[in-house]
Amino acid sequence: MNYIESRALLGAMPLHGIEQRMRAKSGKWLVSAAMAALMMHAPALGQDAEPDDLLTQAETPLETQTESKSEPRNMEEAFPRMVSDPIVQGEYGAEVVPLTQEWTPEQASALALVIRDIDKEGLDPDEYRLTEIMTEIGRGASDRLSEIASEAFVWLVEDLRDGRTPMQARKQWFVIDPDRDVYRSGELMRTALETGDIAGAFERIKPTHPDYARLRDALANTPEDDAETRKLIRANMDRWRWLERDLGDQYLITNVPEYQLRLTVRDKIISTYRTVVGKPGRTATPQLAEVVEGVVFNPTWTVPQSIVVGEGLGDKVLNNPSWARSQGYTRTQYDGWVSVVQQPGPANSLGRMKIHMPNEHAIFLHDTPSRHLFANDMRALSHGCIRTERALELAITMAILGRGVTKDEAVEIATSGKYTLVPIERRLPVYITYFTMATDIDGELETFKDIYGRDAPVLASFDLPRRADRARHTDEEVIVIEDDLQDAP
Repeated sequence: MNYIESRALLGAMPLHGIEQRMRAKSGKWLVSAAMAALMMHAPALGQDAEPDDLLTQAETPLETQTESKSEPRNMEEAFPRMVSDPIVQGEYGAEVVPLTQEWTPEQASALALVIRDIDKEGLDPDEYRLTEIMTEIGRGASDRLSEIASEAFVWLVEDLRDGRTPMQARKQWFVIDPDRDVYRSGELMRTALETGDIAGAFERIKPTHPDYARLRDALANTPEDDAETRKLIRANMDRWRWLERDLGDQYLITNVPEYQLRLTVRDKIISTYRTVVGKPGRTATPQLAEVVEGVVFNPTWTVPQSIVVGEGLGDKVLNNPSWARSQGYTRTQYDGWVSVVQQPGPANSLGRMKIHMPNEHAIFLHDTPSRHLFANDMRALSHGCIRTERALELAITMAILGRGVTKDEAVEIATSGKYTLVPIERRLPVYITYFTMATDIDGELETFKDIYGRDAPVLASFDLPRRADRARHTDEEVIVIEDDLQDAP
Protein backbone atom coordinates (compact mmCIF):
# COMPACT_ATOMS: atom_id res chain seq x y z
CA MET A 1 0.00 0.00 0.00
CA ASN A 2 1.42 3.39 -0.93
CA TYR A 3 1.26 6.47 1.24
CA ILE A 4 -1.66 8.02 -0.63
CA GLU A 5 -3.77 4.90 -0.11
CA SER A 6 -2.90 4.67 3.58
CA ARG A 7 -3.64 8.37 4.06
CA ALA A 8 -7.10 7.86 2.61
CA LEU A 9 -7.77 4.98 4.99
CA LEU A 10 -6.33 6.57 8.12
CA GLY A 11 -7.47 10.14 7.52
CA ALA A 12 -3.95 11.48 7.84
CA MET A 13 -2.50 14.84 6.93
CA PRO A 14 -3.93 16.74 3.90
CA LEU A 15 -1.90 17.12 0.75
CA HIS A 16 -1.40 20.88 1.18
CA GLY A 17 -3.62 21.70 -1.75
CA ILE A 18 -1.35 20.24 -4.42
CA GLU A 19 -4.21 18.24 -5.88
CA GLN A 20 -5.84 21.61 -6.58
CA ARG A 21 -3.14 22.61 -9.06
CA MET A 22 -3.63 21.94 -12.77
CA ARG A 23 -1.52 23.29 -15.55
CA ALA A 24 -1.80 23.54 -19.29
CA LYS A 25 1.26 22.05 -20.94
CA SER A 26 1.70 20.95 -24.54
CA GLY A 27 -2.05 21.25 -25.01
CA LYS A 28 -2.91 18.78 -22.21
CA TRP A 29 -4.12 19.27 -18.66
CA LEU A 30 -1.77 17.77 -16.10
CA VAL A 31 -2.04 17.10 -12.39
CA SER A 32 1.23 17.86 -10.60
CA ALA A 33 2.05 15.14 -8.06
CA ALA A 34 5.55 16.32 -7.22
CA MET A 35 4.80 18.19 -4.02
CA ALA A 36 2.40 15.57 -2.74
CA ALA A 37 4.94 12.81 -3.24
CA LEU A 38 7.73 14.85 -1.67
CA MET A 39 5.69 15.59 1.43
CA MET A 40 4.53 11.98 1.69
CA HIS A 41 7.85 10.23 1.28
CA ALA A 42 9.85 12.74 3.32
CA PRO A 43 11.05 11.46 6.70
CA ALA A 44 9.39 13.15 9.63
CA LEU A 45 11.28 15.94 11.37
CA GLY A 46 12.22 14.78 14.84
CA GLN A 47 10.59 16.46 17.81
CA ASP A 48 13.93 17.60 19.16
CA ALA A 49 15.29 18.84 15.85
CA GLU A 50 16.46 22.40 15.56
CA PRO A 51 15.64 24.66 12.62
CA ASP A 52 19.16 24.21 11.27
CA ASP A 53 18.39 20.51 10.87
CA LEU A 54 16.18 21.50 7.94
CA LEU A 55 19.29 22.21 5.93
CA THR A 56 20.48 18.61 6.17
CA GLN A 57 17.24 16.65 6.23
CA ALA A 58 17.11 14.16 3.38
CA GLU A 59 14.28 14.28 0.90
CA THR A 60 13.27 12.01 -1.94
CA PRO A 61 12.56 14.05 -5.08
CA LEU A 62 9.85 13.05 -7.45
CA GLU A 63 9.09 15.05 -10.59
CA THR A 64 6.25 13.12 -12.13
CA GLN A 65 2.98 14.28 -13.53
CA THR A 66 -0.18 12.32 -14.17
CA GLU A 67 -2.34 13.18 -17.12
CA SER A 68 -5.99 13.76 -16.30
CA LYS A 69 -8.69 11.63 -17.90
CA SER A 70 -10.05 14.40 -20.12
CA GLU A 71 -9.42 18.01 -20.90
CA PRO A 72 -11.64 20.41 -18.91
CA ARG A 73 -13.15 23.26 -20.84
CA ASN A 74 -12.12 25.87 -18.26
CA MET A 75 -10.58 26.34 -14.82
CA GLU A 76 -13.98 26.32 -13.12
CA GLU A 77 -14.60 22.84 -14.45
CA ALA A 78 -11.03 21.67 -13.86
CA PHE A 79 -10.68 22.51 -10.18
CA PRO A 80 -13.83 20.83 -8.79
CA ARG A 81 -13.21 17.78 -10.94
CA MET A 82 -9.70 17.30 -9.66
CA VAL A 83 -10.32 17.85 -5.96
CA SER A 84 -13.26 15.44 -6.04
CA ASP A 85 -11.53 12.77 -8.12
CA PRO A 86 -11.11 9.66 -5.92
CA ILE A 87 -7.92 8.67 -7.77
CA VAL A 88 -6.34 12.07 -7.12
CA GLN A 89 -7.41 11.80 -3.50
CA GLY A 90 -5.97 8.26 -3.27
CA GLU A 91 -9.35 6.77 -2.33
CA TYR A 92 -9.46 3.85 -4.72
CA GLY A 93 -12.85 2.18 -4.62
CA ALA A 94 -14.19 4.80 -2.21
CA GLU A 95 -17.87 4.33 -1.45
CA VAL A 96 -20.48 7.04 -1.32
CA VAL A 97 -21.79 7.28 2.24
CA PRO A 98 -25.34 8.67 2.60
CA LEU A 99 -25.85 11.98 4.34
CA THR A 100 -28.95 10.77 6.18
CA GLN A 101 -28.27 7.97 8.65
CA GLU A 102 -30.08 6.39 11.61
CA TRP A 103 -29.74 8.18 14.96
CA THR A 104 -30.76 6.97 18.41
CA PRO A 105 -32.00 9.44 21.04
CA GLU A 106 -28.74 8.93 22.93
CA GLN A 107 -26.64 9.80 19.89
CA ALA A 108 -28.83 12.79 19.11
CA SER A 109 -28.43 13.97 22.72
CA ALA A 110 -24.64 13.93 22.29
CA LEU A 111 -25.04 15.97 19.10
CA ALA A 112 -27.31 18.43 20.93
CA LEU A 113 -24.60 18.99 23.55
CA VAL A 114 -22.09 19.84 20.82
CA ILE A 115 -24.53 22.25 19.18
CA ARG A 116 -25.39 23.89 22.51
CA ASP A 117 -21.74 24.85 23.03
CA ILE A 118 -20.89 25.65 19.41
CA ASP A 119 -20.92 29.37 20.15
CA LYS A 120 -17.43 28.77 21.58
CA GLU A 121 -16.35 28.16 17.98
CA GLY A 122 -17.92 31.42 16.84
CA LEU A 123 -21.05 29.77 15.42
CA ASP A 124 -24.72 30.18 16.40
CA PRO A 125 -26.43 27.14 18.01
CA ASP A 126 -29.80 28.28 16.68
CA GLU A 127 -28.64 27.62 13.11
CA TYR A 128 -28.30 23.87 13.68
CA ARG A 129 -31.86 22.88 14.58
CA LEU A 130 -31.17 22.49 18.27
CA THR A 131 -34.77 23.05 19.40
CA GLU A 132 -36.14 20.55 16.87
CA ILE A 133 -33.58 17.94 17.87
CA MET A 134 -34.48 18.30 21.54
CA THR A 135 -38.17 17.98 20.72
CA GLU A 136 -37.66 14.81 18.69
CA ILE A 137 -35.40 13.28 21.35
CA GLY A 138 -38.32 13.54 23.76
CA ARG A 139 -40.49 11.60 21.33
CA GLY A 140 -38.05 8.72 21.02
CA ALA A 141 -36.41 7.07 18.02
CA SER A 142 -37.96 7.94 14.68
CA ASP A 143 -37.20 8.61 11.06
CA ARG A 144 -37.85 12.28 11.77
CA LEU A 145 -35.17 12.36 14.49
CA SER A 146 -32.66 10.70 12.15
CA GLU A 147 -33.47 13.17 9.39
CA ILE A 148 -33.10 16.27 11.56
CA ALA A 149 -30.00 15.04 13.40
CA SER A 150 -28.30 14.02 10.13
CA GLU A 151 -28.98 17.38 8.57
CA ALA A 152 -27.75 19.30 11.62
CA PHE A 153 -24.59 17.15 11.74
CA VAL A 154 -23.82 17.84 8.07
CA TRP A 155 -24.46 21.57 8.42
CA LEU A 156 -22.15 21.76 11.40
CA VAL A 157 -19.45 19.78 9.59
CA GLU A 158 -19.70 22.12 6.62
CA ASP A 159 -19.30 25.24 8.73
CA LEU A 160 -16.49 23.94 10.96
CA ARG A 161 -14.60 22.32 8.09
CA ASP A 162 -15.16 24.77 5.23
CA GLY A 163 -16.22 28.00 6.92
CA ARG A 164 -19.66 29.52 7.31
CA THR A 165 -18.97 32.52 5.05
CA PRO A 166 -20.46 32.09 1.54
CA MET A 167 -18.00 32.36 -1.32
CA GLN A 168 -19.36 35.65 -2.67
CA ALA A 169 -18.41 37.31 0.63
CA ARG A 170 -14.78 36.10 0.38
CA LYS A 171 -13.39 38.86 -1.79
CA GLN A 172 -10.37 37.97 -3.93
CA TRP A 173 -10.32 34.50 -2.33
CA PHE A 174 -8.81 32.04 -4.83
CA VAL A 175 -7.94 29.15 -2.48
CA ILE A 176 -9.70 25.82 -2.91
CA ASP A 177 -9.84 24.03 0.43
CA PRO A 178 -9.35 20.25 -0.04
CA ASP A 179 -10.72 19.37 3.41
CA ARG A 180 -14.18 18.56 2.07
CA ASP A 181 -12.67 15.68 0.10
CA VAL A 182 -10.43 14.50 2.93
CA TYR A 183 -13.03 14.71 5.70
CA ARG A 184 -16.25 13.68 4.00
CA SER A 185 -19.48 14.46 5.81
CA GLY A 186 -21.07 11.04 5.39
CA GLU A 187 -17.96 9.17 6.49
CA LEU A 188 -17.54 11.39 9.53
CA MET A 189 -21.15 10.77 10.51
CA ARG A 190 -20.89 7.02 10.07
CA THR A 191 -17.74 6.83 12.19
CA ALA A 192 -19.26 9.06 14.86
CA LEU A 193 -22.39 6.89 15.10
CA GLU A 194 -20.43 3.62 15.11
CA THR A 195 -18.05 4.76 17.84
CA GLY A 196 -20.49 6.92 19.78
CA ASP A 197 -17.92 9.74 19.77
CA ILE A 198 -20.07 12.47 18.25
CA ALA A 199 -17.98 15.34 19.62
CA GLY A 200 -14.77 13.73 18.36
CA ALA A 201 -15.96 13.97 14.76
CA PHE A 202 -15.97 17.76 15.02
CA GLU A 203 -12.60 17.91 16.75
CA ARG A 204 -11.10 16.15 13.72
CA ILE A 205 -12.05 18.98 11.37
CA LYS A 206 -11.24 22.13 13.33
CA PRO A 207 -8.19 24.15 12.21
CA THR A 208 -5.00 23.05 13.93
CA HIS A 209 -3.12 26.36 13.67
CA PRO A 210 -2.48 27.92 17.11
CA ASP A 211 -4.08 31.18 15.99
CA TYR A 212 -7.48 29.52 15.78
CA ALA A 213 -7.28 28.45 19.43
CA ARG A 214 -5.97 31.89 20.34
CA LEU A 215 -8.98 33.55 18.73
CA ARG A 216 -11.34 31.08 20.41
CA ASP A 217 -9.87 32.00 23.80
CA ALA A 218 -10.24 35.68 22.94
CA LEU A 219 -13.89 35.12 22.09
CA ALA A 220 -14.47 33.41 25.43
CA ASN A 221 -12.91 36.35 27.26
CA THR A 222 -14.72 39.11 25.33
CA PRO A 223 -17.89 40.38 27.06
CA GLU A 224 -21.21 39.74 25.33
CA ASP A 225 -21.94 43.44 25.20
CA ASP A 226 -18.80 44.05 23.09
CA ALA A 227 -20.60 42.86 19.97
CA GLU A 228 -18.25 44.55 17.51
CA THR A 229 -15.13 42.82 18.84
CA ARG A 230 -16.88 39.47 19.13
CA LYS A 231 -18.02 39.70 15.53
CA LEU A 232 -14.50 40.51 14.32
CA ILE A 233 -13.12 37.54 16.23
CA ARG A 234 -15.76 35.24 14.72
CA ALA A 235 -14.96 36.49 11.21
CA ASN A 236 -11.25 35.77 11.60
CA MET A 237 -11.90 32.36 13.16
CA ASP A 238 -13.93 31.58 10.06
CA ARG A 239 -11.06 32.67 7.81
CA TRP A 240 -8.93 29.90 9.32
CA ARG A 241 -11.65 27.42 8.32
CA TRP A 242 -11.40 28.59 4.71
CA LEU A 243 -7.87 27.15 4.61
CA GLU A 244 -6.72 23.57 5.02
CA ARG A 245 -7.14 22.55 8.63
CA ASP A 246 -3.44 21.59 8.78
CA LEU A 247 -1.06 23.84 6.87
CA GLY A 248 1.81 21.38 7.17
CA ASP A 249 5.05 21.18 9.11
CA GLN A 250 6.97 23.74 7.04
CA TYR A 251 5.55 26.62 5.04
CA LEU A 252 5.68 30.29 4.18
CA ILE A 253 2.71 32.39 5.27
CA THR A 254 2.07 36.09 4.85
CA ASN A 255 -0.74 38.09 6.39
CA VAL A 256 -1.34 40.91 3.93
CA PRO A 257 -2.73 43.54 6.37
CA GLU A 258 0.16 42.90 8.77
CA TYR A 259 2.79 43.43 6.04
CA GLN A 260 4.77 40.44 7.33
CA LEU A 261 6.00 37.14 5.88
CA ARG A 262 6.93 34.17 8.09
CA LEU A 263 8.97 31.04 7.49
CA THR A 264 7.33 28.55 9.84
CA VAL A 265 8.33 25.10 11.06
CA ARG A 266 5.84 23.13 13.18
CA ASP A 267 3.99 26.41 13.81
CA LYS A 268 7.19 27.96 15.18
CA ILE A 269 8.38 31.14 13.45
CA ILE A 270 11.93 30.69 12.15
CA SER A 271 12.30 33.98 10.24
CA THR A 272 10.14 37.03 9.54
CA TYR A 273 10.32 39.52 6.70
CA ARG A 274 8.52 42.82 6.27
CA THR A 275 6.52 43.04 3.05
CA VAL A 276 5.11 45.54 0.59
CA VAL A 277 1.76 44.40 -0.83
CA GLY A 278 -0.69 45.51 -3.52
CA LYS A 279 -2.38 48.89 -3.50
CA PRO A 280 -6.09 48.88 -2.62
CA GLY A 281 -8.35 48.56 -5.64
CA ARG A 282 -7.56 46.77 -8.89
CA THR A 283 -4.05 45.79 -7.80
CA ALA A 284 -4.92 44.49 -4.32
CA THR A 285 -3.08 41.26 -3.48
CA PRO A 286 -5.43 38.25 -3.71
CA GLN A 287 -5.47 35.36 -1.25
CA LEU A 288 -3.76 32.26 -2.60
CA ALA A 289 -2.34 28.90 -1.54
CA GLU A 290 0.52 28.00 -3.86
CA VAL A 291 3.81 26.09 -3.83
CA VAL A 292 7.43 27.21 -4.14
CA GLU A 293 8.82 25.32 -7.13
CA GLY A 294 12.08 27.18 -7.50
CA VAL A 295 14.05 30.36 -6.96
CA VAL A 296 15.03 32.83 -9.69
CA PHE A 297 18.26 34.68 -8.99
CA ASN A 298 19.01 37.87 -10.93
CA PRO A 299 15.63 37.84 -12.70
CA THR A 300 14.68 39.60 -15.90
CA TRP A 301 11.33 41.38 -16.02
CA THR A 302 9.08 41.35 -19.05
CA VAL A 303 7.06 44.48 -18.47
CA PRO A 304 3.29 43.90 -18.84
CA GLN A 305 1.49 45.77 -21.58
CA SER A 306 -0.59 47.61 -18.99
CA ILE A 307 2.64 49.42 -18.07
CA VAL A 308 4.35 49.45 -21.48
CA VAL A 309 1.32 51.05 -23.12
CA GLY A 310 -0.98 52.12 -20.31
CA GLU A 311 1.71 53.90 -18.30
CA GLY A 312 3.79 55.01 -21.29
CA LEU A 313 6.95 53.10 -20.45
CA GLY A 314 7.41 51.93 -24.04
CA ASP A 315 7.53 55.49 -25.36
CA LYS A 316 9.85 56.60 -22.56
CA VAL A 317 12.30 53.78 -23.34
CA LEU A 318 12.19 54.74 -27.03
CA ASN A 319 12.57 58.49 -26.50
CA ASN A 320 15.19 58.39 -23.74
CA PRO A 321 17.72 55.64 -24.64
CA SER A 322 20.35 56.77 -22.12
CA TRP A 323 17.84 56.54 -19.28
CA ALA A 324 16.65 53.18 -20.61
CA ARG A 325 20.21 51.80 -20.59
CA SER A 326 20.74 53.04 -17.02
CA GLN A 327 17.63 51.16 -15.96
CA GLY A 328 18.46 48.03 -17.95
CA TYR A 329 15.47 48.28 -20.30
CA THR A 330 15.56 46.84 -23.81
CA ARG A 331 12.77 47.51 -26.30
CA THR A 332 11.71 45.49 -29.33
CA GLN A 333 8.95 46.28 -31.78
CA TYR A 334 7.29 44.01 -34.30
CA ASP A 335 4.28 44.81 -36.44
CA GLY A 336 3.10 47.47 -34.01
CA TRP A 337 3.67 45.30 -30.91
CA VAL A 338 6.11 46.77 -28.40
CA SER A 339 7.89 44.60 -25.85
CA VAL A 340 10.04 45.93 -23.01
CA VAL A 341 12.29 43.68 -20.95
CA GLN A 342 14.37 44.81 -17.98
CA GLN A 343 17.65 42.93 -17.67
CA PRO A 344 19.21 41.79 -14.37
CA GLY A 345 20.93 44.54 -12.48
CA PRO A 346 20.70 46.91 -9.53
CA ALA A 347 17.75 48.81 -11.04
CA ASN A 348 15.68 45.73 -11.91
CA SER A 349 12.14 46.12 -10.54
CA LEU A 350 12.22 42.56 -9.17
CA GLY A 351 15.52 43.17 -7.43
CA ARG A 352 17.93 40.26 -7.11
CA MET A 353 15.46 37.40 -6.78
CA LYS A 354 11.92 36.16 -7.10
CA ILE A 355 10.27 33.06 -5.66
CA HIS A 356 9.02 30.83 -8.47
CA MET A 357 5.46 29.86 -7.49
CA PRO A 358 3.48 29.49 -10.74
CA ASN A 359 -0.17 30.60 -10.53
CA GLU A 360 -2.77 32.04 -12.85
CA HIS A 361 -2.62 35.43 -11.13
CA ALA A 362 1.14 35.94 -11.72
CA ILE A 363 1.56 36.74 -8.02
CA PHE A 364 4.89 35.94 -6.38
CA LEU A 365 7.37 37.07 -3.73
CA HIS A 366 10.33 39.12 -4.90
CA ASP A 367 13.01 41.63 -4.05
CA THR A 368 12.90 45.35 -4.88
CA PRO A 369 15.48 48.08 -5.44
CA SER A 370 13.20 50.42 -3.44
CA ARG A 371 14.12 48.93 -0.08
CA HIS A 372 13.44 52.20 1.74
CA LEU A 373 9.72 51.38 1.46
CA PHE A 374 10.06 48.73 4.17
CA ALA A 375 10.47 51.56 6.69
CA ASN A 376 6.92 52.79 5.96
CA ASP A 377 4.12 51.88 8.32
CA MET A 378 1.62 51.65 5.47
CA ARG A 379 3.09 49.37 2.82
CA ALA A 380 0.20 48.67 0.42
CA LEU A 381 2.07 50.14 -2.54
CA SER A 382 2.70 47.51 -5.23
CA HIS A 383 0.93 46.26 -8.35
CA GLY A 384 -0.16 43.12 -6.47
CA CYS A 385 3.00 41.07 -6.03
CA ILE A 386 4.66 40.89 -2.62
CA ARG A 387 8.03 42.53 -2.14
CA THR A 388 10.02 41.03 0.71
CA GLU A 389 12.62 42.47 3.02
CA ARG A 390 15.99 40.68 3.04
CA ALA A 391 14.85 38.94 -0.11
CA LEU A 392 18.24 37.45 -0.97
CA GLU A 393 18.38 35.79 2.44
CA LEU A 394 14.93 34.33 1.80
CA ALA A 395 15.91 33.15 -1.69
CA ILE A 396 19.06 31.40 -0.50
CA THR A 397 17.16 29.82 2.38
CA MET A 398 14.48 28.48 0.00
CA ALA A 399 17.09 27.16 -2.42
CA ILE A 400 18.91 25.31 0.37
CA LEU A 401 15.80 24.01 2.14
CA GLY A 402 14.44 22.87 -1.21
CA ARG A 403 17.62 20.95 -1.95
CA GLY A 404 18.20 22.86 -5.14
CA VAL A 405 21.76 23.96 -4.35
CA THR A 406 24.23 24.14 -1.51
CA LYS A 407 24.81 27.37 0.40
CA ASP A 408 28.06 28.08 -1.46
CA GLU A 409 26.42 27.40 -4.82
CA ALA A 410 23.50 29.69 -3.95
CA VAL A 411 25.82 32.54 -2.98
CA GLU A 412 27.85 32.10 -6.16
CA ILE A 413 24.71 32.15 -8.34
CA ALA A 414 23.23 35.12 -6.49
CA THR A 415 26.37 37.22 -6.97
CA SER A 416 26.95 36.21 -10.61
CA GLY A 417 24.59 38.83 -12.00
CA LYS A 418 23.23 36.23 -14.45
CA TYR A 419 19.62 35.07 -14.69
CA THR A 420 19.41 31.63 -13.05
CA LEU A 421 16.36 29.53 -12.20
CA VAL A 422 17.13 27.03 -9.43
CA PRO A 423 14.42 24.33 -9.35
CA ILE A 424 13.91 22.78 -5.93
CA GLU A 425 13.11 19.18 -5.07
CA ARG A 426 11.43 19.78 -1.75
CA ARG A 427 8.45 22.07 -2.36
CA LEU A 428 7.12 24.38 0.36
CA PRO A 429 3.54 25.64 0.50
CA VAL A 430 2.98 29.41 0.41
CA TYR A 431 -0.17 30.87 1.98
CA ILE A 432 -1.15 34.45 1.17
CA THR A 433 -3.77 35.22 3.80
CA TYR A 434 -5.87 38.14 5.01
CA PHE A 435 -6.52 38.32 8.76
CA THR A 436 -7.57 41.53 10.47
CA MET A 437 -7.16 39.93 13.90
CA ALA A 438 -4.26 37.57 14.40
CA THR A 439 -1.13 36.86 16.40
CA ASP A 440 1.61 39.25 15.32
CA ILE A 441 5.26 38.33 14.90
CA ASP A 442 5.87 39.22 18.58
CA GLY A 443 3.28 36.69 19.72
CA GLU A 444 0.60 39.21 20.67
CA LEU A 445 -2.99 39.04 19.46
CA GLU A 446 -3.52 42.23 17.46
CA THR A 447 -5.98 43.84 15.09
CA PHE A 448 -4.78 45.10 11.72
CA LYS A 449 -6.23 47.76 9.46
CA ASP A 450 -8.64 46.35 6.90
CA ILE A 451 -6.70 47.90 4.02
CA TYR A 452 -8.85 46.33 1.28
CA GLY A 453 -12.25 46.56 3.00
CA ARG A 454 -12.65 42.77 3.01
CA ASP A 455 -14.13 42.56 6.50
CA ALA A 456 -17.48 44.15 5.66
CA PRO A 457 -18.93 41.37 3.46
CA VAL A 458 -17.74 38.67 5.89
CA LEU A 459 -19.23 40.46 8.88
CA ALA A 460 -22.48 41.07 6.97
CA SER A 461 -22.77 37.37 6.15
CA PHE A 462 -22.96 36.55 9.87
CA ASP A 463 -26.13 38.66 10.09
CA LEU A 464 -27.81 36.56 7.40
CA PRO A 465 -29.10 32.97 7.69
CA ARG A 466 -26.49 30.34 6.95
CA ARG A 467 -26.48 28.99 3.42
CA ALA A 468 -26.40 25.33 2.56
CA ASP A 469 -24.77 23.88 -0.57
CA ARG A 470 -22.31 26.74 -0.85
CA ALA A 471 -19.93 26.99 -3.79
CA ARG A 472 -16.38 25.85 -3.05
CA HIS A 473 -14.69 28.09 -5.59
CA THR A 474 -15.28 31.71 -6.47
CA ASP A 475 -16.99 32.90 -9.60
CA GLU A 476 -15.32 36.26 -9.05
CA GLU A 477 -13.38 37.48 -12.06
CA VAL A 478 -9.78 36.26 -12.13
CA ILE A 479 -7.67 39.40 -12.05
CA VAL A 480 -4.27 38.70 -13.54
CA ILE A 481 -1.85 41.03 -11.81
CA GLU A 482 1.39 40.81 -13.70
CA ASP A 483 4.92 41.47 -12.54
CA ASP A 484 5.61 44.39 -10.28
CA LEU A 485 6.97 47.88 -10.82
CA GLN A 486 9.26 49.98 -8.70
CA ASP A 487 8.10 53.41 -7.51
CA ALA A 488 8.27 55.12 -10.93
CA PRO A 489 10.60 55.07 -13.92
